[in-house]
Amino acid sequence: MHYNFDEVINRENTSSYKFDLRKKLFGNDKVIPMWVADMDFKTPPFIIDAIQERLEHEILGYTFISRSVIDSVVHWNLSRHNWEIKPEWISFSPGVVPALNLLVLAFTRPGEKIIVQPPVYFPFFSAVLNHGRELLYNPLRFENGGYVMDFEDLESKIDARTRMMFLCNPHNPTGNVWSHEVLKKIADLCLAKNILLISDEIHSDLVFKGNRHLPAAKISGDIAQNTITCMSPSKTFNLAGLSTSYLVIPDRKLRLQYEKTLDHIHVGAGNIFGFTAMEAAYRHGQEWLDQLIDYIEGNLSLLQEFTEKNIPGIRVIRPQATYLIWLDCRELGMTPADLKSFMIDRAGLGLSDGPIFGTGGEGFQRINIACPRSVLYEALLKLQAAIEKYLGK
Repeated sequence: MHYNFDEVINRENTSSYKFDLRKKLFGNDKVIPMWVADMDFKTPPFIIDAIQERLEHEILGYTFISRSVIDSVVHWNLSRHNWEIKPEWISFSPGVVPALNLLVLAFTRPGEKIIVQPPVYFPFFSAVLNHGRELLYNPLRFENGGYVMDFEDLESKIDARTRMMFLCNPHNPTGNVWSHEVLKKIADLCLAKNILLISDEIHSDLVFKGNRHLPAAKISGDIAQNTITCMSPSKTFNLAGLSTSYLVIPDRKLRLQYEKTLDHIHVGAGNIFGFTAMEAAYRHGQEWLDQLIDYIEGNLSLLQEFTEKNIPGIRVIRPQATYLIWLDCRELGMTPADLKSFMIDRAGLGLSDGPIFGTGGEGFQRINIACPRSVLYEALLKLQAAIEKYLGK
């Protein structure tokens, strides 16, 4: 079946965070919103059909994650990532960000340190600071047009209060798909230093051709016992509004401790439609996802070719995964505040501002290209015109 990703769908007046909060977030309700990580494509029809079928049963009472749903998760990870996980390793979470907060509460104490690698997904920071823990920054190094981990810096900063590490794999916003060598080095270090590894792998399905996602927990049995993996169909199948994610926790003691914390806060019941959507996605989504990745790669090519030809001062950091693209705008010579204002007020674009991703984000912007190609092209034309005016061309 052929899926149409070119269709432009009006998302206004649907309580869309991305569209209907533009005035609040950008001070301008006319910007093209290309920031938050949801897609402007229709949720796949096999998911909508499954939800509609569930609606035919007219009672929407308390629910739980069924064995059938769990089996679909197991099957998906085996077929997509060649990762064999056991059903009992799977635990529920309303989302990956809630999971990060729950894990901080379950496994660390106030004053202990948690490693983050900026520029990185900014809820990592609040998940640590909101609970009285301390951030340990291990910034990525920008080298030869891409990003690498700085192991020397990391090892020099770890101390007795370092209890946890947040790993972003694939990395948001740089788009890195970390190699076996890098993941093993990180995981071995965590094992040696008694640091619990939390691997956010929510973008793991969105990997471009020539690359392959490797779950950190798959590297070895010992590493698996010290790793908690956070996953969800939400980014892959555009289901963020259904608040359904899951954790893979091979170590029984860790799993029970997490589930105890989940139970104490009473957020473990789940969502009927979230579970229904997850199972439908994982049982029927392979072909749709393959076509989606092809389409996003086409958008990425347009973005890169257009900027190289028409937009001096902005360079695309080509990712290995995700539809969230990191733009290097440093050659424009603007301050971070001026760059943010330029994108909103002069280019008419609502992007994610680089500094919110922490150290190394200054002079960068993140753009979401999971939209119909015509929308991306319109945005690029607006950006080109704004740059030309700024440069006096």
